[in-house]
Amino acid sequence: MNISAAQFDGKDIRRVYDEASETWWFSVVDVVQVLTQQTDYQAARNYWKVLKNRLTKEGSQSVTTCNRLKLPASDGKSYLTDVATAETLLRLVQSIPS
Repeated sequence: MNISAAQFDGKDIRRVYDEASETWWFSVVDVVQVLTQQTDYQAARNYWKVLKNRLTKEGSQSVTTCNRLKLPASDGKSYLTDVATAETLLRLVQSIPS
């Protein structure tokens, strides 16, 4: 797996390329942080946690297709992080109020 960062609106979005399935996986929290314009990473994590619970209760398939992969954090350590494909992210983005 190849871990790299993509730039969106001046912010880093952590992503992983899975060569076996030829799929890009993007950090959901990073995308939520950019879309909700959160300056604090912890606030973005909390936003995603609440949104994830709401979507789970609604029976959304988008949440069930999210995986967890170890991605490097700002402290240099790797932690399990919710990741999603571009297709799943598009569905999740629709759940975030503009």
